[in-house]
Amino acid sequence: MQKFVSKIAKKTLILVGVIILTSFTLFKYVFDKNDVIFELLFGSLNQNHYSPLKIDDSFSEKVFELYIKRLDYNKKFLLQSDIDELAKSRRDIDNQLLNQHHDFYTKSLEIYNKRLKEKENWNKEILSKPIDFTVNEEYEIDYEKTTYAKNETDLKNEWRKMVKYQVLLRLDDMLDRQEKAIEKKDTAYKVKSFDTLEVEARRKTLKANDDWLKRLNKITPRERFSTFANAITGAYDPHTEYFAPKEKKKFDQIMSGQFEGIGARLQTKDGVLTISEIIVGSPSYKQGELKAGDQILKVAQGSGEPVDITHLEIDESIDLIKGKKGTEVRLTVRKTDLSIKVIPIIRDVIEIEETFAKSAILDNKNKIGYIYLPSFYTDFARTGSGRGCSNDMRKEIEKLKKQKIKGLIIDLRDNGGGSLQEVVMMAGLFFPKGPVVQVQGKNNTRNVMEDRNPDVAWDGPLTIMINHNSASASEILAAAIQDYKRGVILGTPSFGKGTVQSFVDLDNFLLPQFDTIKPIGQVKITQQKFYRINGGATQLKGVIPDILLPDPYAYIDLGEKEMDNPMPWDEISKATYTEFTDINYSLVTKNSQSRIKKSTQFNLIEGQAKEVKSKKEDTKYSLNLEKFRAEQKELRDQNKKYDELRKEIKGFSGQLLPDDITKFGSDTTRLNRENRWVKNITKDIYIHEASNVINDFK
Repeated sequence: MQKFVSKIAKKTLILVGVIILTSFTLFKYVFDKNDVIFELLFGSLNQNHYSPLKIDDSFSEKVFELYIKRLDYNKKFLLQSDIDELAKSRRDIDNQLLNQHHDFYTKSLEIYNKRLKEKENWNKEILSKPIDFTVNEEYEIDYEKTTYAKNETDLKNEWRKMVKYQVLLRLDDMLDRQEKAIEKKDTAYKVKSFDTLEVEARRKTLKANDDWLKRLNKITPRERFSTFANAITGAYDPHTEYFAPKEKKKFDQIMSGQFEGIGARLQTKDGVLTISEIIVGSPSYKQGELKAGDQILKVAQGSGEPVDITHLEIDESIDLIKGKKGTEVRLTVRKTDLSIKVIPIIRDVIEIEETFAKSAILDNKNKIGYIYLPSFYTDFARTGSGRGCSNDMRKEIEKLKKQKIKGLIIDLRDNGGGSLQEVVMMAGLFFPKGPVVQVQGKNNTRNVMEDRNPDVAWDGPLTIMINHNSASASEILAAAIQDYKRGVILGTPSFGKGTVQSFVDLDNFLLPQFDTIKPIGQVKITQQKFYRINGGATQLKGVIPDILLPDPYAYIDLGEKEMDNPMPWDEISKATYTEFTDINYSLVTKNSQSRIKKSTQFNLIEGQAKEVKSKKEDTKYSLNLEKFRAEQKELRDQNKKYDELRKEIKGFSGQLLPDDITKFGSDTTRLNRENRWVKNITKDIYIHEASNVINDFK
């Protein structure tokens, strides 16, 4: 495949961010954006990616697997014979790209569109008569456990089960609401017969599926092309992506966080809209019930009729979820334990202030400082008026020191990272100048990033809290503190993202004569990897805490390693640094393990983790109405015992800092909100254990 690379090199010269297109053949396709995008995409990836791939048969197979997975994620359209037909190009995609032939891509669209047309009448046929919910059969919701149907008869039976499951969800919800209304003696509610509810559930399912198929038919060739382009970029690593102009705009809006809504970041996972992150300080965060990993099934505007979004495009779903400040949205979600729950959230403007570092005083035998850091923010716009988290951290430490604290807890749970420079400066607050992280680029170019400020803001007992969602810069700080043996890391293993990406705007690399085809989009490319100062990478492995705490998701695989084609873990040489020697790790670990073993709450969490694992593995739903409803009721009853985890902890209290109370002044709303925050801290058994560890220091 050297011929391919040579051809790309001839057509696409990328030096110091400038691409000059010189190939005569490109003029032949001047009005075909696909060929232009492929030229620029491969040129950019080859020149900029940390680990460029050899464009060969192995590459073709990776692209094939990713594309097929994304083309028909739920295996409800294509037959095994279709896959077999497309698989003839499994090892030929590289050659087709080389010769600017798109036989595989074109063939895939022809087959998919044909199968899509065939399904348009299936809904009406299946939903035209009452469904028998007394039959004992099951429906698998984990599509990775299913296979493509061998023939049309088998596929139609799968559609029947899928539609039956959809009707069952609606029917269960209707029956549940009716039973609650009867129990409350709600005279405004009109009681309906089962047959009436069943007809209504079928009618709504028919409309939802018809709308779904209409939307699928409306997907443009350009959008289909993005799916194929991202199968190509996804072969490199999960964070390298092609963004069409429309998608890049959406990405920027999501990342900005400047909108009225619920404050949750969303992604489509296996075709279902899934919560990927709860924005700290947002309405979802304050309401407390919506969690990362929850799947959104329906959206209702207040008490209005819920809209099934399982087949909506992500932008359509987001439009339903967003709304004006003060209005209510009710989300019907499937929790990670597979229970179904309706979560009401009052929309609001996301408050930037609550995304900054903040602190409190904890009292557990000694005064202990607590700082929550939601992200590694900085003044990215370089306006001079923005805030940086390292400077804010220093200010919080100074306020806490005025209160004569005996130790400090820094909470990095759910902190997805941010500025590299900020984390380097922040690490320097806890030890004299020295290396913090090693960064390696393409061709093994390496840079050791150091804190050069000898000033130390806090030299006392220190613990860092992390969890599965602590990523990137959070992992850098935790790893540095751990490698220096400067403090104790406790919690659960972190996410394991040890790579950094940058956007390349492909429009910037076109000569003026190609302006007519702009815009063509941008590509986000992985260009560097982070390494600990001990030489190991955080990639895949993350940071393993010194003290592991029980966690509800302890037995479920999470993080970077679960993504498609993650970059591998490796290690480089160790940087030069001096370890601290004043912490008796054996003592603090032994004492913590003893407390955990005796703790009723931690034992409850351990049991919860086993239940979550069991429920996660059992991904089949009974399509017998009586059994389905019994299973849902059992799950709700089981979850009631975990209310114990949200109770106050005896002997553990907290309070706001006097400086903050003064700052809030007459803003009673803000003061009450911050007091509630502190109260919730003192109910957190993980924070309580972190304070116990502080007390175990000399």
